[in-house]
Amino acid sequence: MGRTRNTQAPARATVREWTGLAVIALPCMLYSMDLTVLNLAIPAISEDLKPTASQLLWIVDIYGFFVAGLLVTMGTLGDRIGRRRLLLIGAAAFGVASVLAAFSTSANMLIATRALLGVAGATLAPSTLSLIRNMFLDPAQRTVAIGVWISSYSAGAVIGPVLGGVLLQYFAWGSVFLIGVPVMVLLLVLGPMLLPEYRDPDAARLDLASVALSLGAVLPVIYGVKQIAEHGLHPVPLLSMVLGLVLGALFVRRQKRLANPMIDLGLFGLPAFTVSLGAYMLACFVMFGIFLYNAQYLQLVLGLSPLHAGLWSMPSAGGFIAGSLMVPALARRMRPAFVMGGGLAVAALGFGMLVLLPGPHAQGGLAWMVMSAVVSSLGLAPVFTLATDLVVGSAPPERAGVASAISETSSEFGGALGIAILGSIGAAIYRTAMADAVPAGLAGAAEVDAARSTLGGAVALAAQVGGSAGAELVEAGREALLSGLRLTSGICAAVLLFVGALVAVRLRGAGAQAAPAANPGAAALPER
Repeated sequence: MGRTRNTQAPARATVREWTGLAVIALPCMLYSMDLTVLNLAIPAISEDLKPTASQLLWIVDIYGFFVAGLLVTMGTLGDRIGRRRLLLIGAAAFGVASVLAAFSTSANMLIATRALLGVAGATLAPSTLSLIRNMFLDPAQRTVAIGVWISSYSAGAVIGPVLGGVLLQYFAWGSVFLIGVPVMVLLLVLGPMLLPEYRDPDAARLDLASVALSLGAVLPVIYGVKQIAEHGLHPVPLLSMVLGLVLGALFVRRQKRLANPMIDLGLFGLPAFTVSLGAYMLACFVMFGIFLYNAQYLQLVLGLSPLHAGLWSMPSAGGFIAGSLMVPALARRMRPAFVMGGGLAVAALGFGMLVLLPGPHAQGGLAWMVMSAVVSSLGLAPVFTLATDLVVGSAPPERAGVASAISETSSEFGGALGIAILGSIGAAIYRTAMADAVPAGLAGAAEVDAARSTLGGAVALAAQVGGSAGAELVEAGREALLSGLRLTSGICAAVLLFVGALVAVRLRGAGAQAAPAANPGAAALPER
């Protein structure tokens, strides 16, 4: 079937571009590793720096807050000053901030350096993805390149826990931050030689009011969603979300009035852009929402150590890599709508398997969980790859930076909403099931509230109670967690089936024509 209406085929990438893709994959892999290794280092950081509960929360969260809040700004900035230039500036800043984080002497210093890492990290995804958009003009090659780009994140998720565990076994906690330094040095050396420079030749000056409004819209909403996920409904996070939505409305209003807006709102009028963006966000919604339960099931229900739980998570990441690399072959034979719709159906099957997850004493629970995760990953991989491809391919090359940033921001929102909504549903089921499970003589104790809120709290209280009462408490907690896991998995499967049907209907025409080619040559700058 025809893929383009252009009479002249787009230029095909050469060995130089494919080598440059390997360089681009480095910071993406590091970004994913940085998210996973920190969790392993938290106990050592707590022992050394002795942060308060609030400080520890900010150490973990502030990186993600700044990444989410600055993605659109960095994508727009890359369109204006050059994607390669912004990537290299971000790489240098990331390396410096990593060293500062590694040698932090207080909790506040680590929070500040993690914030700097978030600012630098926000340059990585939009810069690398928009470079791919301009380096690989041929749609088939671009699909392969985006598959490799997404696989690099999965590779980082596989390598991170293993490498982090080894480092923490023999070195101080700061070593988990130092692993980013040689990667960024390599990028700074090879980037100027292998990556071309691209920017919007008609770019106007960055509108600082739009930057402030975009930050004011994204950060309060992400903060509110995370706080609700962790502590339930409270006035402060709700007001924070309302403030973010109001500022978001003002941001949209300003973009409509500007001659050179920060975001081209016309992109949202393209079905391939909006439907793909929605599919990407909802795929992240279910994936991140269920991660919370998988880790608890492996460690608190099956009793695996954190290292063993991490190792048993590797097949899922391997399935994601395999699924991403299969997409180009599938896309050559079928339209994106059917590849994505089929992938969502497969992912729904994987989540549906969790509805039948065996109980804590039944045989085969670990194997069933791993198989479910692999099936889900194989199904979601085509969605992530093709949705990203359609989003960045819908935008003209000179606006690829902001399109890439919008894509990654939707991923951040989807993941945060998944954790908040699915986590809240599971928590409500757990609390209901555990309301009468606490031994009678302990009512009113502080530990009781924790036991009624989380399985980890129930295990801790059971250790104090001991005997048959403690064993019964743990058993009740495990069954309550499984009830929440099974229900939320069923919800995820239903969401995926709905999105799959929507994608199959709304994206039927996608792939029959090329992405808008708004004078791609004009966006390329000569090598320096």
